[in-house]
Amino acid sequence: MEEKSEQKFLVNGGYPLHTFEEVKESYSTYIHNEESRALIEKAYDFVCKKHAGIYRKSGEPYIHHLIEVAYIIASLQAGPVTIASGLLHDVVEDTDTTIEDIEKMFGSECAKIVDALTKIQRLKLSHRTQEEFEAEDRRKIFLGMAKDVRVILIKLADRLHNMRTIASLKEDRQHALAQETLEVFAPIAHRLGIYRIESELEDLSLKIIEPEKYNEIMNALNKKVTNRKKALDKLKIKIANAILEKNITFEIESRVKSIYSIYKKMYIKNYSFDEIYDVLALRIITETEINCYEILGIIHAEFKPIPGRFKDYIAVPKPNMYQSLHTSIIAGDGNVFEVQIRTKEMDEIAETGVAAHWRYKEGVKYNAKKEQEEIEERLHWFRDFVSMSDNNDESAKDYMENLTKDVFEANVYVFTPKGKVIDLPNGSTPLDFAYRIHTKVGEQAVGALVNGALVPLSYVLKTGDVVDIKTSKSSAGPNEGWLNFVRTNNAKNNIKKFLTKKNNELLKEDKIKKARQIIADFCKDYELNEEDFISQINTENVLNNYQCKTFEDLLIAICNKNVTLSSICDLLKIKRQNVHKLNLSNKAGIENDEYPVYAEGASGDLQITLGACCSPIPGDEIIGYVTKGKGITVHRCDCNNVKNLKNRLINVYWKENIDHHVYPVNIICECYDRANLLIDIINTLSANKVKVTEVSAKMHPETLTSSIFCQIYVSNFGELQKIFNSLKNVRGVYNIKRQNH
Repeated sequence: MEEKSEQKFLVNGGYPLHTFEEVKESYSTYIHNEESRALIEKAYDFVCKKHAGIYRKSGEPYIHHLIEVAYIIASLQAGPVTIASGLLHDVVEDTDTTIEDIEKMFGSECAKIVDALTKIQRLKLSHRTQEEFEAEDRRKIFLGMAKDVRVILIKLADRLHNMRTIASLKEDRQHALAQETLEVFAPIAHRLGIYRIESELEDLSLKIIEPEKYNEIMNALNKKVTNRKKALDKLKIKIANAILEKNITFEIESRVKSIYSIYKKMYIKNYSFDEIYDVLALRIITETEINCYEILGIIHAEFKPIPGRFKDYIAVPKPNMYQSLHTSIIAGDGNVFEVQIRTKEMDEIAETGVAAHWRYKEGVKYNAKKEQEEIEERLHWFRDFVSMSDNNDESAKDYMENLTKDVFEANVYVFTPKGKVIDLPNGSTPLDFAYRIHTKVGEQAVGALVNGALVPLSYVLKTGDVVDIKTSKSSAGPNEGWLNFVRTNNAKNNIKKFLTKKNNELLKEDKIKKARQIIADFCKDYELNEEDFISQINTENVLNNYQCKTFEDLLIAICNKNVTLSSICDLLKIKRQNVHKLNLSNKAGIENDEYPVYAEGASGDLQITLGACCSPIPGDEIIGYVTKGKGITVHRCDCNNVKNLKNRLINVYWKENIDHHVYPVNIICECYDRANLLIDIINTLSANKVKVTEVSAKMHPETLTSSIFCQIYVSNFGELQKIFNSLKNVRGVYNIKRQNH
């Protein structure tokens, strides 16, 4: 057994000032190639000259900042290009050096990294609001970091040293930097698993933002460590003796929880200081995974574990690759301590995360592209991060909101059927999971199996769930109802894009249909052959004249009244056979007030009835069908009973001033089934003072959905749309449509 001394954290300043010789000592332990070392030394000599005479606000020569950044990077065992780039990261911004100079002297890799870091630095407020500026500032930071993980390491090291020396800045600038550190840099360090940097950034930021609470926690922590040191030492010895009896190699050390971690539990989760069990913990480091579980068994046999406090992050690692066994035990004196058990490799990854896994390996040719691909494969959230960063369509504010909610706040861990971990925010559903896998999976989702059981797409996932999405290429795709229950911005944005595209396509089809009707009416009015007329206007000459690429574009222009058929006739010199246009205001029609509709050219005693098959209401587009001996039946233009008919149809029109009447309309609400759904729908109709004469519901067990039929009475189409909008706000309702018999 080897017992490590307790780690000391310098939380009140007093950080040592390193020399470049100490940086060399650090990287020389793992970089032995003379050419690689020469690259770093060349970078140091270069910045010494370029930054000569430049001082920080603290009064120290600027070169000290670059040395400290290089020291932090070297302590993570990064490669020579990363260390050299860390030394060079401010030289383009602060001196007359260009990126071309960097590429010529230090190679293309250094140049790309320094270029990304320089672009992050060059941020101007211009005309944007402060909120927009901060969002754009932070997006540029992440865009630069998404290109190359080495940019992240340098930027984290840069910010860490700036936070260590923040006292020299004005108070308002200190607060701004501390807030940005908590919102931008600490979360990315956490997601990369670089706990060593994350915890220090958080503690330094909290000290600036909440100094009173910081000092309160630090005092309570120092008191608890002092009071329980004897109990902790006694526990160490007892555990060590128990493990030694089993001849297992191990090291044991104590760990004190970070101040910021305690702050979150106290002021966000509302724990008292005494309710936080893991303020003091023992960390046992052994050789193999099997040893970890053996030691866990030894400890549980010796001490009483607290139920519900055991976590196995070895079998199920966190998304930042963290692995360890955690258990809380009651010592003989009644004190509660957390014990963490892990291998040496797990401990290195726990402290330095991605940096430990991809630390520099001499003799292996470095491939930046391959490293990015490996990181995206191991850290699947990083793939989402890169994907978000590549999307330049959204605003900076939307980008930061998406990144914060979908990546930084993700703390529900679920599995694919093949065992891959997917992390999602609290409240996420199988649909969020589907869109995280791939946009197409989300769009074609028709159902989900969670832990082998069929659940609705709105089911709220919990950590440990195994999710299998069922898809169908013939699926109708996303609907507006999906937006009511998805949690991730990624899913919401993709659903909105799909619906916008779909609505545009439907709008396009509707406009084309209306344009064809305009042409049909025009030809009838002017006694032109419709087929001949269309063939004459569907020509390259006409399309080019109106700057339309296709005939469909021309039809849309006609519908939008950007192009008139009269102007086309003039262009083509088409002779119109009948020069009078029908004056709708002078149409003959029935005068009987009981009919809300009048028909073109109909006699006053002709009976007009509204079709029961489609239940037209004022505001609908309508057409009349002449029935022998029964007068005229009015249908909606999209009614299946008339849309394919050509004969015995007559134009009919709603009267302008119709006495207030109500008309029956059959509607169907398509819903995700849940308790009290029917009651909520009826209550919504009642709140809108809608007369309801029939209600029925049908359950669809295979999809956990239901269809609710209602016959309601409304006065016109506008009123019906308002009712539809109200019903769409009922949770679970994803589509509403009128029913034709």
